[in-house]
Amino acid sequence: MRFLQWLLPIAMRLLYRSLRKQFTGVENASKTSKTAVVAAFWHGKMLTGWLAAQSLLRDIGSDAPVSAVVSLSKDGEILANTLAQLGFQLIRGSSSRGKAEVKAEISSALARCAHIVITPDGPRGPKESLKYGSIRLASEHGAAFWFLKIHHHNAWRLKSWDTFEIPKPFSTVEIDVRQISLPTFESEDALRAFTEKLSSDLSSTGYAHKSE
Repeated sequence: MRFLQWLLPIAMRLLYRSLRKQFTGVENASKTSKTAVVAAFWHGKMLTGWLAAQSLLRDIGSDAPVSAVVSLSKDGEILANTLAQLGFQLIRGSSSRGKAEVKAEISSALARCAHIVITPDGPRGPKESLKYGSIRLASEHGAAFWFLKIHHHNAWRLKSWDTFEIPKPFSTVEIDVRQISLPTFESEDALRAFTEKLSSDLSSTGYAHKSE
């Protein structure tokens, strides 16, 4: 187990460095250097997503802390150890466990203009479905909301709920950075309607890839 904890961060960083990364939409992200950011990507794309988000936040010139939201599950423990070694601070919990604590920690971080990185359909799905809480908190704190739409040209895909993708070394990955303008929600119904439409727009089926 200790060997795995040591190996995973190294393997993840080496894999990310090997990828031929093509970013689009970065000019929108560059406008938020003095604003707290909630950066999101789908759970199945996390092998690229975590380090892409971290890199983008550094590139905008922000030296604010970057916290990763990770579940309290056994798998979450492995991920948390890996991300800590990659330089993330940690917020542990999810919508099913530790919900109140997670909300309080995210609110506190955003109030300090720190950044949050999340997989908004994790840890158990539904696949590519945003949870209302992340949208609500970003809106309440006036944080920028980035969504990283990640397209691996060549990847192994697991038979998991999120169709987890392992990009093949030296393959191409396209990362489209979308900054989502969040309104002030006047009601819970308005929040739910906005979040459900946004989920549909950002899903693999609702968001047509330019090369397809």
